[in-house]
Amino acid sequence: MSDSNAQFTIHFWGVRGSIPCPGAETVRYGGNTSCIEMRVNGERLIFDGGTGLRELGQCLLDEGQPIQASMFFTHSHWDHIQGFPFFVPAFLPSNQFEVYGVISPNGATIEQRLNDQMLHPNFPVPLQIMQAQLKFCDISVGETVAIGDINIINALLNHPGEAVGYRVEWNGIAAAYITDTEHFPDRLDENVLYLAQNADVMIYDCTYTDAEYHSESSSKVGWGHSTWQEAVKLAKAANVKKLVVFHHDPLHDDDFMDDIGRKTAAEFPNSIVAREGMVLDLAEFKALELASR
Repeated sequence: MSDSNAQFTIHFWGVRGSIPCPGAETVRYGGNTSCIEMRVNGERLIFDGGTGLRELGQCLLDEGQPIQASMFFTHSHWDHIQGFPFFVPAFLPSNQFEVYGVISPNGATIEQRLNDQMLHPNFPVPLQIMQAQLKFCDISVGETVAIGDINIINALLNHPGEAVGYRVEWNGIAAAYITDTEHFPDRLDENVLYLAQNADVMIYDCTYTDAEYHSESSSKVGWGHSTWQEAVKLAKAANVKKLVVFHHDPLHDDDFMDDIGRKTAAEFPNSIVAREGMVLDLAEFKALELASR
């Protein structure tokens, strides 16, 4: 973990939705499912535990022990938790993790949901074999979690079975992580606007294109995901400084993602398509912004 007192970086470890899709046609953008890491003022925040979490775990092991981090889950669909059983740092007793999640509509806690996916016959060993110090923390929708002088805010998203998005604030910098949400046909989502308002970066669920979403033969309406066109509308309305296209459909190969990147940038110039391994330095962005005033 960095000792920098002015650090706010976002590291992308998994950028896909639904299911991992490794292969020659996805090598440039990556095939792992959702997992991002924020390093903020010496703290490590991990959002979602898709298969990208395994990659993050290997990187953490290379940095040495002990490891301390806070993990925040948006919800517990497979593509957001399936990397957790393969997160090697959680098996080592020298490490500490605080794990946050909103209680699901059926009353299940994040601990119960992570435990259930590791029960026989789904997995060979139970969650209890993990030897790290795991502290599970249930949070309410709308609750703010304070870690030092960092505030992590959540709001409910429009997704089957419910999900939450997060906003991380520190030292005048804000990043919004808004994935697994479906836009409304007649209005912009107030919760999304709340999380994204004046954010330095908005990471947004752009699983589909408008054409795919409204397809007469295979409509995606009601599936719980949004489009890059809706992301542009939200970014403009919320005065977002940088838009990150995220949660790529597994059927979208590298060339398809290149095309989405070009079209998104034409509508919102300060935008980028998330790639595995990509790092954004928000503290640097903020310093450049202040210097240009």
